[in-house]
Amino acid sequence: MSRIGKKIITFSKNVKISQSADLVKVEGPKGNLSTKLPDGITIKISDGNLVVERSSEELRVRSYHGLTRTLIGNMVTGVTTGFEKKLEISGVGYRAEFADKTLKFILGYSSPVQYDIPKGIEVKVDKQVNITVSGIDKELVGRVAAEIRALKKPEPYKGKGIKYADEYIKRKAGKSASA
Repeated sequence: MSRIGKKIITFSKNVKISQSADLVKVEGPKGNLSTKLPDGITIKISDGNLVVERSSEELRVRSYHGLTRTLIGNMVTGVTTGFEKKLEISGVGYRAEFADKTLKFILGYSSPVQYDIPKGIEVKVDKQVNITVSGIDKELVGRVAAEIRALKKPEPYKGKGIKYADEYIKRKAGKSASA
């Protein structure tokens, strides 16, 4: 039995979970999310609890058991509290500006880099160097944060670039003068 798949998902009264055919819809105070159930996976909803069950011990069905439970658990968390990732820009003259659903970065290239924010994501820029990406879909928040970080990855010598707030950049020693 899957250790993650057999965990019960508990949700509050302000969250509504409904199932129609092979589609699970989760509605909460922050928004709505839905996902498709794989073949062989079913859910049972009873007063504030949700249990994900599988129909057989086939390898493919077993592998989807824990995945489906995690996806539905992330949907419940997303519509109640949401997700956020924090990024930091470091480097002399490196900065970001937010205007009209577009992030404009000055990252040492010959021209500014523009990044269009997808629907369902909120971005806040503090002091031109701290970026907060938030939304209800965990996958989308992580993907947007990774795409922003990929615009200028932190380099190991001075640490210049865009990094996650909790990320540690292992520094390398530069050239040393010989005596």
